[in-house]
Amino acid sequence: MSTAALGQGVGYGILVGLGIAFALGMICITFILKRYNSELQTSEMFNTAGRTVKSGLVGSAVVSSWTWAATLLQSTGVCYRYGVSGPFWYASGATVQILLFATLAIELKRRAPNAHTFLEVIRARYGTVAHIVFSVFGLATNILVSLMLIVGGSSTVHALTGVHTIAAIYLLPTFVVAYTVVGGLKATFLTDWIHTLILLIIIIIFALTAYASSDVLGSPSAVYDLLVEAAGMHPVEGNKDGSYLTMRSKEGAIFFVINIVGNFGTVFLDNGYYNKAIAASPVHALPGYILGGLSWFAIPWLTATTMGLSALALESNPRFPTYPDRMSDADVSAGLVLPYAAVALLGKGGAVATLLIVFMAVTSATSSELIAVSSIFTYDLYRTYVKPDASGRRLIWMSHFIIVAYALFIASFSVGLWYAGISMGYLYLMMGVIISAAVLPATLALTWAGQNKWAASLSPIFGLIVALIAWLVTAKKECGNLGIECTGSNNPMLAGNVAALLSPIVFIPIFTLIFGVDKYDWKSMMDIRKGDDHELAATAGVDLETVPGGHEETVAEFEVEQKKLMRAGKISKTVTVVMTLAFLVLWPMPMFGSGYIFSKPFFTGWVSVGIIWIFCSLFAVGLFPVFEGRRTLVRTVKFVWLDITKGTGRHHARTTMIQGEGRSHVATPGDVTPQEKEVKGDVAGTKVSSQ
Repeated sequence: MSTAALGQGVGYGILVGLGIAFALGMICITFILKRYNSELQTSEMFNTAGRTVKSGLVGSAVVSSWTWAATLLQSTGVCYRYGVSGPFWYASGATVQILLFATLAIELKRRAPNAHTFLEVIRARYGTVAHIVFSVFGLATNILVSLMLIVGGSSTVHALTGVHTIAAIYLLPTFVVAYTVVGGLKATFLTDWIHTLILLIIIIIFALTAYASSDVLGSPSAVYDLLVEAAGMHPVEGNKDGSYLTMRSKEGAIFFVINIVGNFGTVFLDNGYYNKAIAASPVHALPGYILGGLSWFAIPWLTATTMGLSALALESNPRFPTYPDRMSDADVSAGLVLPYAAVALLGKGGAVATLLIVFMAVTSATSSELIAVSSIFTYDLYRTYVKPDASGRRLIWMSHFIIVAYALFIASFSVGLWYAGISMGYLYLMMGVIISAAVLPATLALTWAGQNKWAASLSPIFGLIVALIAWLVTAKKECGNLGIECTGSNNPMLAGNVAALLSPIVFIPIFTLIFGVDKYDWKSMMDIRKGDDHELAATAGVDLETVPGGHEETVAEFEVEQKKLMRAGKISKTVTVVMTLAFLVLWPMPMFGSGYIFSKPFFTGWVSVGIIWIFCSLFAVGLFPVFEGRRTLVRTVKFVWLDITKGTGRHHARTTMIQGEGRSHVATPGDVTPQEKEVKGDVAGTKVSSQ
């Protein structure tokens, strides 16, 4: 883009102004929760949100955490390269992991109800060696995801506004740190919901503009005709008849395999997703993840199908930023197809909308990564190896310190990548090579009692070695060099990704034969303990039992929850397998195998399904969380109003808490009040021993 569509003032205005607005908003919400709901920021509250979040808010958090800059930018780029197959392969290849993870989320809550991270579970089962190995892989996952967020987001900000890339790199996470430090995991959930709502509305605007109201496009029929013309001028190598309108795409299929392998690693090894599972109320973990996965599918599918195809249709039009030239591979890899298409479609309004959705995607997912990394350092390194008797106050202090330090580290690392010329697209394709060897061992840690500690510890290491060899040898053989362009091409990345994910299938049985089948009884996971927040509660003058996350379950409560989780586990296995088969086989494979080229009516139907789906997503993760938490929202607004008008809001809030058997209400969309978790009948008695 020769000149930025927007001025630097707009760029700095969004980066700084919107960032400050979110930070101040979160500080205000934290104050309201403390004043009117007796919500104390304990170590448990900071890192687990009290373990009381309902399905709607869990779903919106999953959508927001899984909507990276790459979700919007990379998916649009693969659409530009491969046509309609790219968005579908991207969406389906990254949705199944969320659906399958629902089963793992249930197992985590059932087997380790007090865990703060999945690494605590690894240590409880296998000991120190495995814990260190998986800590390295887990942190590598968080670092790769964070780098993709900042690198992709800063490139887009620079392209649209002219703000220097390095300035954008440091400004993007700055205010995320502010509201995350203030509000903890609860802040992540709340901002996730706000970001998701805004993001979905903007995507709907893009789709309706391209397919209904644009003066250049304006209908699926017009887009279809321009795509046929584009295929005639520059047919796609490897696509059926060179068409952009077919699922039969050789390079698209290779990307699909790379995509699905890499995303197994970034879900199953990203502590952020385990954080969401841990924060969910036991009965809401499964529906939350199913709701989030299905809602998320429409985001990359419709966004890329709209903006990627709009770029192809409009690049021969003088309003397209690169006219009369096509986009360069470097620009596509940098994620600039979406902003270029938005500018061509909506002018400066499109540039502002793109800047907003990229800002939302980057900041919300970055907040999740900050909490994920801080909880690993706080519980898996600091409390485990440095200060086992750390108080809740000390754990919160450590969490705050790590959040700030990690944000600074990631920003500085991103600057290095920018100078090295490594783009978001390169990182996206490479991530599976680095991390996916640990996926299968991590999954079996929660699902198979027979995996011994050496199979768990050594399989990821040997798998990584095999993956790196496969990746670099393939690159050397294909290109004769190991430059960024060659190592970032499809075939070397395919070899490395597949070797990483599948090699443990060989190594785990070998190490099982050598060291024997384990006979784990799952008991040590129950011994994971919560943080000690009694000091914080005493200082604040409240009973820890009245604080979300502070209540100690009785035996009866624990048994009821276990029965619910057992039932949810059975449901999840069936539902996730059926949905996975639908997304990966039943829907796409007949079109891929037949080489069907979309007719105009079929393309119209394809787009219409995407638009209907995105509206369903808007209801499911945008509006449903508000409906789900309507009672606590109304109650809190009432107390705030009483305080403003009569100065009695806090008094009424405390009276309500006392009448509610001394338990506090957490008045945010989608939260479960402790009364809702109360087990009917006489539950007075023994506390769960693991507490």
